[in-house]
Amino acid sequence: MEPEINLDQPSDTKRFARPAASWEQEAILKLATAGLKEQKRARRWGIFFKLLGFAYVGIFLVSMMGWEFSSLFTGGRHTALVELVGVIADGENASADNVVSGLRAAFENERSAAVILKINSPGGSPVQASYINREITRLRGLYPEKPLYAVVADVCTSGGVFAAVAADKIYADKASIVGSIGVRMDGFGFVEAMKKLGIERRLMIAGEHKGLLDPFSPEGPFEKEHVQRLLDEIHQQFISVVKEGRGDRLVSDAEVFSGLVWTGEQALEIGLVDGFGGTSYVAREVVGVEEIHDYTYREDVLQKFARKLGNAFMSPIRETLGQLALR
Repeated sequence: MEPEINLDQPSDTKRFARPAASWEQEAILKLATAGLKEQKRARRWGIFFKLLGFAYVGIFLVSMMGWEFSSLFTGGRHTALVELVGVIADGENASADNVVSGLRAAFENERSAAVILKINSPGGSPVQASYINREITRLRGLYPEKPLYAVVADVCTSGGVFAAVAADKIYADKASIVGSIGVRMDGFGFVEAMKKLGIERRLMIAGEHKGLLDPFSPEGPFEKEHVQRLLDEIHQQFISVVKEGRGDRLVSDAEVFSGLVWTGEQALEIGLVDGFGGTSYVAREVVGVEEIHDYTYREDVLQKFARKLGNAFMSPIRETLGQLALR
């Protein structure tokens, strides 16, 4: 007799079989899975951009405080280095603010045995050079146990000399160019050219001499004498600073202050430098501490951009007024 099969009771296979999902359920499942993946992806990108932002802020802070960090992590005793490179002028790398910032940091660090001011400059503003000279003198007075040596690279002329003579001693290479102790003011005159071209100059001023040094107007004898007196006065200030800084080491010769330039060897003979050697030589043989740490103030990218933007606005004004320079 065959066993009776009851169709009302599900077999084991039918009891445990998974019911087939409808297309709506599958769509919802896929959407939920895609949403979770998108959230994970967004979270990863969010973390990435946050880390990138922190890294940018860190780099920005380090670049702004580069010389401060360098002085903070100087482990042992060392010779401090500050560079004065390029034209000495407000807004340039060799501005008084930049050079003085580096000098102050170098002197204030207790681990610096001495300070070297490395100069490679053709000169520039007498005002900026005077600021640097006075600050060197002040810092040497505050830290009498910490000498400052000026080291000339290729060129140290005019404003560079103005700054250098405040040092304890000046060292140069035999082939360095030193000197140009004088003052100059540049300009052009286009009066005759305008006449030939039939151009009429129309200049309106309030103040008899407000058009001083206008290149399109005739040069008046009174104005010429006035400007010459101005240059002579600044030249005498320059001479006084050099004599005070160099003292008895300077030979008594009027040609020293004539605006001529000299080689390092000639500069030694007339007393403008004290010896021959570069930064490494001075640190090793004169200071006695060979390790050199750089305290030169350097602008970050944003500061450079802001400075160039400001110069772009100011350059037409500078061109109009003219430049007075120790060059």
